[in-house]
Amino acid sequence: MKPWSFHRILAAVIAGLCLLVTGAAIASQPPGVVIDHSSDPARLYFGSPSIAVLPNGNYVASHDLFGPASTEYQAGVTRVFGSSDRGKSWRHLADVRGAFWSNLFVHRGVLYLLGTYKHYGNAVLHRSDDGGRTWTEPTDGHSGLLAAGRYHCATVPVIEHDGRLWRGMECLPLPPGQGGIPNLCASVMSVPVDVDLLEAKNWRTTNLIPFHKQWTGRGWLEGNVVLGPNGRLVEILRVEHPAIEKAALLHVSDDGRRLAFDPRHDFIDFPGGNNKFTIRYDPQTRRYWSLVNKETNPTAYRNLLALTSSADLRTWKVEKTLLQHPDSIHHAWQYVDWLFDGPDIIAASRTASDQSHRAHDADYLTFHRFGDFRGGRD
Repeated sequence: MKPWSFHRILAAVIAGLCLLVTGAAIASQPPGVVIDHSSDPARLYFGSPSIAVLPNGNYVASHDLFGPASTEYQAGVTRVFGSSDRGKSWRHLADVRGAFWSNLFVHRGVLYLLGTYKHYGNAVLHRSDDGGRTWTEPTDGHSGLLAAGRYHCATVPVIEHDGRLWRGMECLPLPPGQGGIPNLCASVMSVPVDVDLLEAKNWRTTNLIPFHKQWTGRGWLEGNVVLGPNGRLVEILRVEHPAIEKAALLHVSDDGRRLAFDPRHDFIDFPGGNNKFTIRYDPQTRRYWSLVNKETNPTAYRNLLALTSSADLRTWKVEKTLLQHPDSIHHAWQYVDWLFDGPDIIAASRTASDQSHRAHDADYLTFHRFGDFRGGRD
């Protein structure tokens, strides 16, 4: 056998190093399917994950950009991606300027993106007639500028009920330089199902309800509009609290003009209530389901994602832990938006990995499929 030459030895060493580097890169990727990864994890972060299914069965997912390298305070940017193989692979479709804290939804076969123009900006709606590749611009009250002001929201459900679409939206009615979570006021927006959704005059907003400092928690935000078991609409909001997990259940009038809250009865125990959650109703099990960042028993930040359910929206049960990592400094699955897909749940997550700036500042958008979530329930 001929002795190896210097060049052959060098080539072998380089090949081995390449395998080690590749293996490390693969190992550092988070669970799920990677949709997008930040090009600058120290300065550019991913927020507001959202997911929708088009009439042709294709999936669409989105996230916005925040952090010091973003334009969140001037004009938000939301990136949109598509999948034609049920989430196994994804391609970039568009970057939508003037879209922040925005969620995707499909109405009458058309794709929409509803949120704010920027961090605490105008409430705006974008429409895509080609599955997410091109989008309208909300320049005035006829093209998607729904309301001028300082609005806040998250990727929460848009539901249809009694001939209208409904969606939670918070408002910050304070002068510039003041505000933040403790001052957010809850409200619900709605619009008839058979009108031009881009026309601002077609939309209706309830009264604003501020969060009072004597109540449980520090503030409320990111409300889910849900049809309750009694056939009446409610809005369930995240309640910020340093030690306990609570949510607030507000009552929406049938005409969409009034919102009411009784602090004596309408704060509810809610696993994961400290962080954003999405609630959806499953008629097969006749239960409400949510993916939450449970923070107690065991202690966690956003590094534990759990599946919960309820029969009445007031009493919630933790069904199972879906994702968990022992480190809460750099790892998280948060602001998860999700949909039912037959026996499965499909989800888009704002995901932080060991490469992240910190757990809050996610460096990935990931797709997840959680199979047979009902687990034999009828």
